[in-house]
Amino acid sequence: MTMSKFSAYNFSGRKALIRVDFNVPLNDKYEITDDTRMRAAVPTIKKITGDGGSVILMSHLGRPKDGPTEKYSLKHLVAHLSKLLGGAPVAFANDCIGKEAEDAAAKLQPGQVLLLENLRFYKEEEKGNEQFAEKLAKLGDVYVNDAFGTAHRAHASTAIIAKFFAVDKRMFGLLMEGEVSSAEKVLHKSEKPFVAIIGGAKVSDKILIIENLLERATDIIIGGGMAYTFMKAAGGKIGKSLCEEDRLDTATDLIKKAEAKGVCIHLPSDSVIADKFAADAETSVAPSNNIPDGWLGLDIGPNACEQFANVIKRSKTILWNGPMGVFEMEKFQHGTKVVATAIAEATQKGSFSLVGGGDSVAAVNQFGFTEKVSYVSTGGGAMLEYFEGKVLPGIAAVQS
Repeated sequence: MTMSKFSAYNFSGRKALIRVDFNVPLNDKYEITDDTRMRAAVPTIKKITGDGGSVILMSHLGRPKDGPTEKYSLKHLVAHLSKLLGGAPVAFANDCIGKEAEDAAAKLQPGQVLLLENLRFYKEEEKGNEQFAEKLAKLGDVYVNDAFGTAHRAHASTAIIAKFFAVDKRMFGLLMEGEVSSAEKVLHKSEKPFVAIIGGAKVSDKILIIENLLERATDIIIGGGMAYTFMKAAGGKIGKSLCEEDRLDTATDLIKKAEAKGVCIHLPSDSVIADKFAADAETSVAPSNNIPDGWLGLDIGPNACEQFANVIKRSKTILWNGPMGVFEMEKFQHGTKVVATAIAEATQKGSFSLVGGGDSVAAVNQFGFTEKVSYVSTGGGAMLEYFEGKVLPGIAAVQS
C-alpha cells in the first residue's frame, strides 16, 4: 500500500467528500474550547482546494440522542473553520443527506468548501446503514477518510461508504496517512530495542495491548495506578494504593508470559506515596512493594524515574500510552515529566517515538514536548484498538 496516494492524486475539478473528526468540545456559548482536531484537518483540505478541487466535509459532534439538537449542530464551527482556512468562506448545509445537501454539493465551485450537518442526527450513521452511506456517497466523486479518531467504528461514513467508490477514488487524508504509517512503523517495522511504556489506572484497560506487545517489544515499562496490581500480585504490600483485586491472576499471568518470551517487564522500584488522594497531601517515598498501611502510591519514585529513563534512552522505538502518576496534581507529575523528557532525548538521538491515548497526549502538550517526539496520535480509542491487534473498520474499508 503506498502511503502517498493522497499527495500524488490531482483533485482538480473533483469533489472530495472528506470524513473529518470535528468532534470538538464546545462551552455553553457554543464556543470551541479546543480546536486541535479541526486544525489537524487543515492540510488535507488545503491540498484539495489548492489543486482546484472542492471539499465536502462530514463529521459527527457529540452524542445526540433524538435527531437534530441545537447543542450538537456543526453550524457552530463554520466561522472558526473559515478562520483556520485563512478566511476562505465555508458554506453550510442544514442536513447531511437529501435535497439541501445535494444542491449545496452540486453548486460547489473549484476551491470551495462545504460543511454538512452532524451525521449523528441520523441513527443510521452509527448503525452503519448501507442506504444512508449510499446517500452520502452521492455527494462527492472521491472519498477521503481523515478521521483516525473514529477509525475503530464501523459507521456509515467511516467504513460502509468506501464501497461506493472505486479503489482509486478512496484514500486516506494526510492526517490519517500519518496515523496509519506511524502505527504500522511501531507495530510491524520497529527497530529494536523497542520499549512500550504503559501507564494509567487500570490493568483491565491495558491487558490486550500488553499481550499483543509481548510479541513485539523488548521492554515493557508499567507505571501509574496499574503498577500496584502487579506489585500486590507478586506478594507486595501496597497500602491503600489502587488495586484491581479481580486482576491479580491476570498480572501474574502477564509476568509469566513475558518471562517465557524474553520480554523485560519493568515495574517501579519505588513510589511517591501520599496519606490521601489530594493535591495538599503529605508525601513520602517508599519501595513500591512495601507501602505503609493508610498510604497510597500516586507517582513513580526517584529510583524508578532513573531506571525507566535509562531503559527509554537506550531504545530505538518507543510507544507511550498512559501517565506514570496523577500528573494533574503538581506533586505527582514528576514521574510523567521524567518519562516525557527521556522520550524527547531519545527522539533527538534518532529513536522513533509514538505517543497516544488521551492522558499521555495531554501530558506531552502540558510539558511542551509535542514537537520533540516523532508522532502524537489524535485517536485515543482507535490507537489502543490498533495496538491490541484489532482490524479497524475505517482503515480496512479504504485499504481493501
